[in-house]
Amino acid sequence: MSQRKTVSFVTGNKKKLEEVVAILKGNKSVEFVHTPLDLPEYQGTAEDVSREKCKEAARRLKTPVIVEDTCLCFNAMNGLPGPYVKWFLKELGPEGIHKMLDGWEDKSAYALCTFAYNATGNANDPVLLFTGKCEGRIVSPRGPRDFGWDPTFQPDGYNETYAEMAKDEKNKISHRSRALCKMAEYFEKTDDG
Repeated sequence: MSQRKTVSFVTGNKKKLEEVVAILKGNKSVEFVHTPLDLPEYQGTAEDVSREKCKEAARRLKTPVIVEDTCLCFNAMNGLPGPYVKWFLKELGPEGIHKMLDGWEDKSAYALCTFAYNATGNANDPVLLFTGKCEGRIVSPRGPRDFGWDPTFQPDGYNETYAEMAKDEKNKISHRSRALCKMAEYFEKTDDG
């Protein structure tokens, strides 16, 4: 069995960190050390943004690092706002996110999470990506307003938004959970940390 890896999880969002810890509880292969670090806001695809953030974090910290990027993608808008949802949410709030689709019949969307991992702390070394996706639709906001766009995203097969769901239930099906499961499987099978 491989030795437990300690990796810097670079995020300023404590709610993301709480979810990661809750989802990976009991996982013996990796331990995250919370490292708040103000990284540039890159532009591009979810993969490009995640890869560049990870390289910059590795360049600054010189330790194994993980960064996470979350997207909310509207099918009617060919995947927008995607990695830019943070800025839309900041300016418009959950109600505005919902209203963005007022002129569209198609309210389907998907939540996409990408974890980017640099195993060495050398920014020139490869970055591995682990993605998770949850299909759903955009609805009028319901539930607590304490975690981003959760009140306006209702996953397929559920009558509740992410915000209305019990945390344990959300953590079983979320985009973040799916990406973390892939990453945890990788850590359990390798000795690179």
